[in-house]
Amino acid sequence: MKYHVYAVGNALVDKEFEVTEEFLSNNKIEKGMMSLLDEEAHLTLLKTLKDTFGLKKRAGGGSAANSIVAISQFGGNTFYACKVANDEQGDFYRTNLKEAGVTTFLEKVQCDGNTGKCMVMVTPDAERTMNTFLGITSDFSEEDLHLDELKQSEYLYIEGYLVTSDISKEAVMKARMVADKNGIKTAMTFSDPSMVTYFGDGIKEMFAEGVDILFCNEEEALTFTGSEKLEDAIAQLSPKVGKLVITLGSKGACIVHKGTTTFVDAEKAEAIDTNGAGDMFAGAFLYGITHGLTDEQAGKLANQAAAKVVATFGARLNKEVHQELLAQL
Repeated sequence: MKYHVYAVGNALVDKEFEVTEEFLSNNKIEKGMMSLLDEEAHLTLLKTLKDTFGLKKRAGGGSAANSIVAISQFGGNTFYACKVANDEQGDFYRTNLKEAGVTTFLEKVQCDGNTGKCMVMVTPDAERTMNTFLGITSDFSEEDLHLDELKQSEYLYIEGYLVTSDISKEAVMKARMVADKNGIKTAMTFSDPSMVTYFGDGIKEMFAEGVDILFCNEEEALTFTGSEKLEDAIAQLSPKVGKLVITLGSKGACIVHKGTTTFVDAEKAEAIDTNGAGDMFAGAFLYGITHGLTDEQAGKLANQAAAKVVATFGARLNKEVHQELLAQL
């Protein structure tokens, strides 16, 4: 295999701000969720954030991108299918992924438009709230998949956020079909409670008959299944997935595989920014299971990596931290 993991997802440049609870309330921004904005609303909010708080950090982002970067930094071979525009933000994004060791074909793409951006607003309780202008990534289509690379991969990894664009959802279904025909395992993340809440039918379409690995948090599992108790959600989901991985916040995570549930304790962390915690968890777990780790070992590595990322501002860690985590394991 050429790649351990091939991923599809939105290409977004994160612009991160430290904000107050009052700011979210006054601007009617739903805390803890991802909301979509058009370009005009995005520019208006961006100016307000810069004037009020100042830009804390700019970084490459996107849920699947964060996960694929983590896999690469641990030492895995990765490919990321996404779409950026031929603008300064797109150049920044291309360079960012290349420096992280992720293979893309973005240098072959010259598209007019605007690269997608995400304003990440972090409150004092470390909760992240995201407002996103998708830009050109909403046009991510089958033409952007590079299926020859997918056919040389062990896993296809799907980001739930792609459900917000019909053309991108169709691309996901095409990638799923090619993966199934070529014996490639499929992993998926629900990405955010808002995707399950507001795009539930589309998420179910992407989920289809099930996946080899499903990543979700407790709220997403309950919402997707319409359950009130976690055990009921697990009972509904586990028959449709080879491996069900549910993050439980401060309670750690549980991994359900062939009727056996493995609980992995959370790592203690002084959280300052929860942005990217789930992405890091998924990336570390995928690295682990593609490199001979057991479910418990992969879960432990994932919890340790997630604890590190919430203790820093931003959704990613440098390569040295990834290697230190592996050495400890």
